[in-house]
Amino acid sequence: MQAIHTKIWLEEPENENPYATKAAYCHGYNVYDDMLGNCRWVEMLFLLLKGEAPTQQQADLLEHLAIVLANAGPRDAAIHAAMCAGVGKSVAASSLMAALAVGAGQYSGAREVYLIMELWNKLGTDESQWKNFLLNPSSSDIVSTWPDIEHIPGFDPHGNVTPMSIMTILNKLPIDAYTPHLQWLIYNRVFLEKQSTKPITITMIAATTFIDLGLTLDEGEMLMLLLRLPGAAAHSLEQKKYGHKKFPFYSIELEDQHGKKETQ
Repeated sequence: MQAIHTKIWLEEPENENPYATKAAYCHGYNVYDDMLGNCRWVEMLFLLLKGEAPTQQQADLLEHLAIVLANAGPRDAAIHAAMCAGVGKSVAASSLMAALAVGAGQYSGAREVYLIMELWNKLGTDESQWKNFLLNPSSSDIVSTWPDIEHIPGFDPHGNVTPMSIMTILNKLPIDAYTPHLQWLIYNRVFLEKQSTKPITITMIAATTFIDLGLTLDEGEMLMLLLRLPGAAAHSLEQKKYGHKKFPFYSIELEDQHGKKETQ
């Protein structure tokens, strides 16, 4: 049998059946004997990604963020994509893949989180560097094979005020000495929004949290995709039951050549 090369997982086979698992270890921790019943789901996630168990503070922080990200709501593009798949009676995997495809992008998606984390690694908590970047975002030397992003990562291009939900999240996240970037973000939020002329978004909070959790850019991007799937699944299932007659179409305002406006 060819060896499996992984530092993440080790299995002990049953004596009578080498293809059945007797015991499994995740980075050295016995999953079924020691972790099951004593471990939180977010602790398992952290262990899988980082190879070590999180501290109590890290687990609490990740759990708070997981609750925030669990459902972005039907106005979110990724959730809407899953709802489209659901109302079309697609299979479960198609609904989740639709959400992943749309939620992977640079507008409120996982790639935007990647870009924000990249900015944190480059700019740190240096107020002058953030100011220079926000005043001249096109001057960034961050290179990517992705298309040029059309807005400043972490800021709402269509917003003019910081939503109450964002303020509540910032107030309720467990901030302490282990979260220097989140602390800096909270203290400098008004400054950042003044320089960019736009309010921060949930992607900024998620990316900053991932930085304080010690995640790499790739780990943060992957985790962002994963943590947003519960809402996509729930809305897809709900819309599948409702059918197309109750699908939420949002009105749009059109203007003809004479300047007359009509809402449809």
